[in-house]
Amino acid sequence: MRLLLAEDDAQLGKTLLKGLRQESYAVDIVADGENAVYQALINEYDVIILDVMMPRRDGFSVCREIRRNGTTTPVLMLTARDTVADKITGLDAGGDDYLTKPFEFAELLARLRALLRRRTADLLSAEVKVGNLRVNMASHSVDRAGRSIVLTTKEFALLAFLARNEGHVVSRAAICAHVWDDNHDPYSNAIEVYVNRLRRKIDSVSDTPLIHTRRGAGYMLAELKRNQPA
Repeated sequence: MRLLLAEDDAQLGKTLLKGLRQESYAVDIVADGENAVYQALINEYDVIILDVMMPRRDGFSVCREIRRNGTTTPVLMLTARDTVADKITGLDAGGDDYLTKPFEFAELLARLRALLRRRTADLLSAEVKVGNLRVNMASHSVDRAGRSIVLTTKEFALLAFLARNEGHVVSRAAICAHVWDDNHDPYSNAIEVYVNRLRRKIDSVSDTPLIHTRRGAGYMLAELKRNQPA
């Protein structure tokens, strides 16, 4: 999942960026409202985290602007202002949730999961099963045929995206948009490298491959019936 984090507090931004990336999120970070609007309109995000008090443009203004331009991405507002009036302003501006500073990182993660569940029906279950493969989105644990599989943060992020789109071919562009951040070079072979790593870990423990390549189209995670084309 790819997030936009708009936070002008450098230390808090650095802390949140590190924590979110450790939780397998791809994160782009900006420190002012103008850049937040720009990034939100040119990229496809799964959730946007907006600090209310930012230079150049506050979070309320940012949220109104991206909503006017048709962006429906869930928005979580962050602010030290906890009055009811401020919360109403944020929600009326188009925000979906409101988190008051200071907050526990675990609560931020829980609110992100809730927003993602509302956005995508496939996320209603914390666990996705594909054949004898189980991917637990909450604990980031993976096993196949009862055998635990250890993945890196990025490997899990890629597998989780494929699992949420089980049975559907996902393009390289879609993977770039949801699994990698702005630092990713779309012309590199990083996606192929990570798909091959997953194949070695996921498909090597069973005779039935689950990760399939559709040449020229993308990749798919699925348990295909015998003689069914991959």
